[in-house]
Amino acid sequence: MNVYPVRAIYMAEMMRTRRTLLQSVVSPVISTSLYFVVFGAAIGSRIDEIGGVSYGAFIVPGLIMLMLLTQSVSNASFGIFFPKFSGSIYELLSAPISFLEIVIGYVGAAATKSVVLGLIILATARLFVPMEVAHPVWMLLFLLLTAVTFSMLGFIIGIWADGFDKLQLVPLLVITPLTFLGGSFYSIDMLPPFWQGVTLFNPVVYLVSGFRWSFYGISDVSMVASLAMILLFLLVCLATIAWIFRTGYRLKP
Repeated sequence: MNVYPVRAIYMAEMMRTRRTLLQSVVSPVISTSLYFVVFGAAIGSRIDEIGGVSYGAFIVPGLIMLMLLTQSVSNASFGIFFPKFSGSIYELLSAPISFLEIVIGYVGAAATKSVVLGLIILATARLFVPMEVAHPVWMLLFLLLTAVTFSMLGFIIGIWADGFDKLQLVPLLVITPLTFLGGSFYSIDMLPPFWQGVTLFNPVVYLVSGFRWSFYGISDVSMVASLAMILLFLLVCLATIAWIFRTGYRLKP
């Protein structure tokens, strides 16, 4: 593998983030901070502890995961869509760069942005609620795996989209609702038995639950199930990207 084109794509994407720092970093941090103020302080003071954890601290992993999923998808999808929109993707496809190097460059940059944002929001959360991370290594592993997986999903969406409106279709209409309904702000044990069973069909439940376990040692599903779900999703995204480059599906504007 040639590291020079990977580094060129990666650095170009990171430079784009620096040019749009207000939109790329400051805006997500402020939005998540508002969730802490409303749910953690205003509403959380009226809710009992969940699993021995204060409500304000309980929602921290869910809020980080909400931001991580949406930002990973948005960053990666825009990163590959803009070359299609501007026509510069022809230069990319005609250059002596393998498909693997293209994916690593774009997905790596999007995942890096999301992980950095997640760590910034984690640091911001400590200003609002006292909390400790019980398993920091597992927390970083979940953070990295989720960022890479959903950056791949964003890459797929960016190739599939034929307009700017479709870039936000999946994050707004699919990922955000699934995250809200996936136990970000509550434990699924609080639901009636029927809805607990229905909720287990939501894949985001496994991501949020595993991530929360790394913080407090409590989860709605087993760690094995959480890891299996994210690895399965990762393999599906890898297989889809391989098929796209093999068939040339929508790679050109």
